[in-house]
Amino acid sequence: MPRTEIELDPVALITIDAIGKPGQRIFYIQAVKNDEVVTLIIEKAQVQTLAIGLEQFFAEITEKYPNLEEASTEFDEDKMRIYPPVDPLFRVGELGMGYDSERDMVVLMAREIIAEGQDEDDVDLARFWASRSQIRAMTAWGLEIASRGRQICPQCGEPMDPAGHFCPKKNGHNKN
Repeated sequence: MPRTEIELDPVALITIDAIGKPGQRIFYIQAVKNDEVVTLIIEKAQVQTLAIGLEQFFAEITEKYPNLEEASTEFDEDKMRIYPPVDPLFRVGELGMGYDSERDMVVLMAREIIAEGQDEDDVDLARFWASRSQIRAMTAWGLEIASRGRQICPQCGEPMDPAGHFCPKKNGHNKN
């Protein structure tokens, strides 16, 4: 059984945001319901994977329920910013999702990363219930934030450090 189990049903706001300079940013998922704010640390790669997974998930929902109105990806950038103070509950190790067709609500489930030697059942768990549009807007904003990072080297495909890039495709020569 999880140490801490949080369920916000439904959320008033759910967002992904990052704090810090490109290359040193920390990404967060944050959900708000009334006075309760739950913040979790997430990796940039998890943001990108979540966006791809959610689009596939929504395609399955649309196929199963063809009469559903399409969920919107529109968001207000000012409202998608993370609320301070940023006090993350845990670092996300696993994300999952589900759909309640009766309520037309999506649940985003986040489990804490499992530390070496830690019992798999002894991790924190958070469930955030949101509309399909809230989830699509969250991932659209998350991808926008992720893309504002360091530029990608056209040679090797790795992020470039503004102070200089060590490119393996250039035989180790720095590219400024």
